[in-house]
Amino acid sequence: MALAAMQSVDMQGTMAPKLAVQKLTLSNFRNYVSARLDVDQGPVLLTGENGAGKTNLLEAVSMLAPGRGLRTAKTREMDRAGGDSPWAVSATVMSTMGEVSLGSGREPEGERRLVRINGANARSQAALGEYVNVVWLTPQMDGLFQEGASARRRFLDRLIYGFDSAHAGRLNAYDKTLRERSRLLKEGRADAAWLDALETQMVERGIAIVAARKTMAERLNLVCRKADGPFPGAGVAVTGSLEDWLGRMPALQTEDRFKQALQENRRRDAETGGAAHGPHRSDLEVTHLGKGMQASLCSTGEQKALLISIVLAHAKLQAAELGTAPILLLDEVAAHLDADRRAALFEILLGLNSQSWLTGTEPGVFEGLLDRAQLFRVANATIERIDNNN
Repeated sequence: MALAAMQSVDMQGTMAPKLAVQKLTLSNFRNYVSARLDVDQGPVLLTGENGAGKTNLLEAVSMLAPGRGLRTAKTREMDRAGGDSPWAVSATVMSTMGEVSLGSGREPEGERRLVRINGANARSQAALGEYVNVVWLTPQMDGLFQEGASARRRFLDRLIYGFDSAHAGRLNAYDKTLRERSRLLKEGRADAAWLDALETQMVERGIAIVAARKTMAERLNLVCRKADGPFPGAGVAVTGSLEDWLGRMPALQTEDRFKQALQENRRRDAETGGAAHGPHRSDLEVTHLGKGMQASLCSTGEQKALLISIVLAHAKLQAAELGTAPILLLDEVAAHLDADRRAALFEILLGLNSQSWLTGTEPGVFEGLLDRAQLFRVANATIERIDNNN
């Protein structure tokens, strides 16, 4: 959809067919020996004490999408301690392409992540992006605007997956080529032709990555610049040398400039590692528009509200463009909002017609949503459905 057309996005949410998990099965995953959860398309509320396994269930859902999940964990780290086999997660999901069976897990003899779709092995985890898009907020993300740029890049890239399932594959291919170039430069034994070939691949993939990020930021700005109830308006921009070049010159000229920079910085890159220029150097900048202040300078509560604003804007954007919102995983988000923001969040989630998964230690934190959601109690890696209609 053209950017101009995006100005007509309904800021109150768009009713759309749901992307939803229907059945989730875990085996030797984190603290679960085995578990099965059957859910409908409405909000899923998981309550229980800290350490019971609530976040582990959200992580299992996140492993139905490309990437390393909401904890950015290595595959072996998700194995159950003392378990006798690698972890596995499977699910029946209603997608825009109809009902689909998805599975993911660690290969028995290594670190590689295996993916199965409708019973058949997938070539890579990127194939999951054709069926499922999952976006999450966790307590660990509260410091997103204070941390290094890599966490912010991962956050933005996760938002892109819902619109461009090939983005994950480009990122993986770029990172692999970058590492290969760095290794050859460090060893000092690569011939110029081989380096030229690697740098050509870096340029092609790198410019595509940067273009996708710039487009995503521009789309988000159209829907999150205006405050949504108690959630502040946010300005979103992607910064970096490639972004600057792409904003000032045509794409082909930007490719030439990037290729030249890689060639000119080979000696420096050999000493420092990596590359002085590239999408791995980009950053996401967010501004609290109501205060005209960079997110990194805002209070902790304001930073959390800005993150929620961006995630909700992305969900509305995806519903408007693609006809369905992403699955939202909100870990302990409601408990850290005041009553007004909590009530507003619940109404927005319901208006999105999105399946959302929320965690909290007590059911009371979900007041106003309980009678419109399905409630589960999690304790010691066991899951019990609770009748919340009484």
